[in-house]
Amino acid sequence: MLPRALRIVNSGANIGFLRLFTRYVSVSSRAVMDIAGKDGELRVFIVAGEVSGDTIGSRLMASLKKLSPTPVRFSGVGGSMMSKEGMESLFPMEDIAVMGIWELLPHLNKIRAKLKETIEAALLFQPHVVVTVDSKGFSFRLLKQLRARYSWQRLDSPVHFHYVAPSFWAWKGGEARLQGLANFVDHVFCIFPNEETVCKSNGLAATFVGHPILEDVLALNLGKQISPFECKIEGKNEDFRSKFAIPPGATVISLLPGSRLQEVSRMLSIFANTMEQLKDSFLELINVIHIAPNQDVENYIRSFVNKWPVPVILIPGGQPHTKYDAFSASSVALCTSGTVAVELQLARLPCVVAYRAHILTEWFIWYKAKIQYISLPNILMDSAIIPEALFQACTPTNLVSLLMELMHNKELQEKQRVAAEKVISLLFPSERILNNLAAHVSGTSFSNTTPSMIAASTILCHVKS
Repeated sequence: MLPRALRIVNSGANIGFLRLFTRYVSVSSRAVMDIAGKDGELRVFIVAGEVSGDTIGSRLMASLKKLSPTPVRFSGVGGSMMSKEGMESLFPMEDIAVMGIWELLPHLNKIRAKLKETIEAALLFQPHVVVTVDSKGFSFRLLKQLRARYSWQRLDSPVHFHYVAPSFWAWKGGEARLQGLANFVDHVFCIFPNEETVCKSNGLAATFVGHPILEDVLALNLGKQISPFECKIEGKNEDFRSKFAIPPGATVISLLPGSRLQEVSRMLSIFANTMEQLKDSFLELINVIHIAPNQDVENYIRSFVNKWPVPVILIPGGQPHTKYDAFSASSVALCTSGTVAVELQLARLPCVVAYRAHILTEWFIWYKAKIQYISLPNILMDSAIIPEALFQACTPTNLVSLLMELMHNKELQEKQRVAAEKVISLLFPSERILNNLAAHVSGTSFSNTTPSMIAASTILCHVKS
């Protein structure tokens, strides 16, 4: 059962864990670990292009080091989190952290140069495994050109993994594009339910490992038995209010403007104007701005808030306990679309999702998207559980209206909380995998059966084609 498979791991579980996945993942020919064993190390070239990818990459690196019987050496591109796990990035990750259509154009030459630099570094590193994390525009070009270079030079190609399946379900014609990926991607790690089945039906090997946000759940609930339908993170409301001297009658609103500088610079002014209009509705209004672990973003926000319309508390990235304490102290949250919407579901904090982009990017999304929602909880539930203010509707006036309605409507708040249980349960690693763990590893159960552990185990047991 799921709860049974999520208890504390015994110190000797790693061997059993790998034996299980050796059975679970198809194995023929020469395994990666056999080749790495002869070389005396497992060389992993890993690339992440944004903050969320940096977090996923760092956890995967930690899991590989924990499970691998052979020393692991890393090279590639990442941020501060991946650096802590022992990788020196080829260049700042922010150099390729660009999203959008029009927004990309001014950076094309730089990104082409960075792509070439990354390919040359990968070839020089001679990896056994290449892992790209999200950022599909850069990642797929890298994997495709790497595969072509190895073929042209008649060299054995490393195994290519891509972590976070492309959101084919969101775009017209998206599923049809999966078939071409099998030419240069050997295995995809899916973070949403049903993606694995669709990928496999299009000839692309895939594993549903669960959503990366579950790593926070297990880390912050260490030692506790967890049920997917009861999965949440409870922060310390009173501790947070005491630490930051928040008056008893003050209303706290958490703001999460994004992780990329381009979206933060666009959204922060909208959030500020929203708070300017909202402040007279409360005796005392205090904002908590959560900063992504991106130095450019942090510098921008710290400079911007000098003229913020209400008292503001800044929470730097990389402090999950403080983040969830702030959520606990907040009445509601206003966030830019992204993973944070799921984090707020974990905290059971009612929220409003906002999103703006360049007008051409917005037009492209409107024309090509085949789903009507942008936040993951709404997509999974196929219902407007979370209020969304998108594109031209993302104005301070509209955001004020949505926030006020949510704060004063208990029925809407309860609707979000009930939906949160279902949403989080859908993001857990597949029951099939967890049941296999419990069934095949005698006397052992796993509280650390996290997405990164499952992905690392799959990598270690995968064949070298």
